[in-house]
Amino acid sequence: MTEDKDKKIEMNHDEEQENMEKDEDELKNITQSEENDIIEDNEDDLDDLIDYKKNMIRTMPMIPLRGLSIFPYMVLHFDIGREKSISALEKAMMMNQLVFLSAQKDPETDLPTHDDFYKIGTIAKIKQMLKLPGDAIRVLVEGVSRGEIKDMIFEVPYFKCTVKIINEREFDELSSNVIALMRSTLSNFENYLDLNPKISPDIFPSVASVDQPGRLADVITSHLDIKTEEKQKILEAFDPEDRLEILNDILNRENEILTIEQDINIKVRSQINKSQREYYLREQMRAIQEELGQDEAIEDEIATWMSQLKKLKLAPKISEKVEKEIKRLSKIQPSSAEGGVIRTYVEWILALPWNKSSKGTLDIKNAETILNEDHYGLEKVKDRILEYLAVMKLSKTLKGPIICLVGPPGVGKTSVAKSIARAVNREFVRMSLGGVRDEAEIRGHRRTYIGAIPGRVISAIKEAGTNNPVFLFDEVDKIGNDFRGDPASALLEVLDPEQNKDFVDHYLEIPFDLSKVMFITTANTTETIPRPLLDRMEIIYVPGYTEEEKVKIAEKYLIPKKIKEHGLSEENITISERTIRSIINYYTRESGVRNLERELANLCRKVARRIVEGDATRFRVTAGNLESYLGKKRFRYDIIEGENEIGIATGLAWTVVGGDTLFIETTLIPGTGKLVLTGQLGEVMQESAKAGVSYIRSISKELGIKGDFYKENDLHIHIPEGATPKDGPSAGVTMCTAIISSLTNRAVRKDVAMTGEITLRGKVLPVGGIREKVLAANRAGIKKVLLPAENEVDIEEIPSNVRRKLEFVLIQNVSEALEHALVKIET
Repeated sequence: MTEDKDKKIEMNHDEEQENMEKDEDELKNITQSEENDIIEDNEDDLDDLIDYKKNMIRTMPMIPLRGLSIFPYMVLHFDIGREKSISALEKAMMMNQLVFLSAQKDPETDLPTHDDFYKIGTIAKIKQMLKLPGDAIRVLVEGVSRGEIKDMIFEVPYFKCTVKIINEREFDELSSNVIALMRSTLSNFENYLDLNPKISPDIFPSVASVDQPGRLADVITSHLDIKTEEKQKILEAFDPEDRLEILNDILNRENEILTIEQDINIKVRSQINKSQREYYLREQMRAIQEELGQDEAIEDEIATWMSQLKKLKLAPKISEKVEKEIKRLSKIQPSSAEGGVIRTYVEWILALPWNKSSKGTLDIKNAETILNEDHYGLEKVKDRILEYLAVMKLSKTLKGPIICLVGPPGVGKTSVAKSIARAVNREFVRMSLGGVRDEAEIRGHRRTYIGAIPGRVISAIKEAGTNNPVFLFDEVDKIGNDFRGDPASALLEVLDPEQNKDFVDHYLEIPFDLSKVMFITTANTTETIPRPLLDRMEIIYVPGYTEEEKVKIAEKYLIPKKIKEHGLSEENITISERTIRSIINYYTRESGVRNLERELANLCRKVARRIVEGDATRFRVTAGNLESYLGKKRFRYDIIEGENEIGIATGLAWTVVGGDTLFIETTLIPGTGKLVLTGQLGEVMQESAKAGVSYIRSISKELGIKGDFYKENDLHIHIPEGATPKDGPSAGVTMCTAIISSLTNRAVRKDVAMTGEITLRGKVLPVGGIREKVLAANRAGIKKVLLPAENEVDIEEIPSNVRRKLEFVLIQNVSEALEHALVKIET
């Protein structure tokens, strides 16, 4: 293996050497017509180079330099670390120690190509090499002559190019113009050395001894602290006179800049004590600003602020505090860190709408019209909002409970808030509280922190431009807290009518009146809202929509909206009422209408594509061809068509997205009396199951069940969709019914659903969410619903069309539930 590897390496080396020889042969053929001006790489005598002919061309390795320029007759050292540059250096040492050096256009480029460096550079003689730790090499070179890249032979493994050697014009006798340029250049360079403390003046005698103008320009340039681009201009000036003129211009400009810097330093030193370094730096900046004429602008800005402050007519204490901050800014350096903080603070205060209010109108009839235009149904919600607005108009104050709209997603809570703002003709701002965990989001950061800003409440007021907008706190039930504070507690002051008149943001540190703001909040549930915060709000429940309401919403709002958004017209697409009902029943299962809106948008996209493809211009979507647009049906509502089964009962559950049906499965397994609960049941639901088993054991004789059933069998209770956590006591009567069905071997009716909490005595207690649960039962095709007797008052909340379809049975104990749920045994 080692021998094969060595052979492979040797072959690769031979191929590389063969390619290099081939390149050199081609180069000879190309340049043979130029009177043999090319000197090959194996000519290693420097004396031969000095005796070159005019426009001589040579081939040699090339090294790009980063941030460095080298001139002829210049001796300096630099470090090389890139592989290509090291390879070029080694190749040059193997040949005649000549290498072409050119500056990179961008020093940050790590892997340059031939377009990344200047074509004019310097041919240099390598004098010495020293290897450094880390594979780097320090090399000492001497500039020999200018050169210009004519052709790049190859770039790998190093840069190799043909270089045209640029002749230096020699002067036997100097003209008066050249002598004048040389004297002017030396004089400017002497001034440069006097003004620049970074360069030692001891180099001037050796520079002044140079008698050739071109060489003089090169030597002086090599000592200047200027940019690479400017040095390159001098390097590219082949005529010595042109070179001296360019250098003179650069020296004049540098001397002028250095003189200004020196004047500034002298002026600053005359005003301060040398030991006060910080003060010195500030005064230096002030002197610079005086040179630029910025002081007048600052004074004008402060005068403008004072004028704006008077126009705001703030309370005396507030006005006095802001005026004090403005005066502080006038005494310190505005560009300092403290000056920036004060500037931002004053600008925030002056930008707030302290006394600017919307001249909103409270026309109840108009408000009712707007609410009806924007939302279908929600009658009780609309009535409550109109009552709230009527009280506002009579009392001319907003002091009172904050409205909190609670309901499942997609029922229009946020859009109701927007409609309220439109009805009262005020600005509308919204702040989402979902996931907010930092108290500073509400009350802002103190100015002592870097990058401090006001809280989002004050920021929203500024954005609104008035001090009485309609302010929506969205998703208030999803607010959190951690080590950064409790945002819910910060909201207490904002939402309390007795406190928000003097709301103090940590950043402003002055009170702002929020009593004119109309606050509205939304939530999916009240369970996660902190009690003190909930106590400051009046809950208005926004229920889920019935099928009839969804059909009307789709016909009146959603379909026209989607047709317009997708560039269609009513002539292009027709969707019947039956089609809408099919979409609602078989493609969406929700309390709101968001998924319905998405499916309607899907229909419009399909039709738009077919129109563009030229299939037709009119499409009629029916229940029969709906699957060709939306695919196979996703949900089924024909569960009542199945057979009645033993051990499976249908319960009703409430979720944040509305009601849902819950299928509880039980089975008996020979065992030792274990109770197995699966399906991600919460602690409360597990306790309900245990209570049901204990109740069954207490009445086992009445039910005809063996008294020791719990000793000989394991009882397994499972609720499908195990990935979804479930909890709550309302499934107690359903689990108890399913267990009794398994123990008595009696089937449970498929068309019966139930809900209710049970006790150890078998009583059925009331539960919440009756409206959502009954709507879910109706969607699933249930015919009979068993409800706790104490929930009778909740039946009135159910839409009348749904009440007519269902049979409601009020039960007080489990035995009554068994009479309606279990299939009777024929005798």
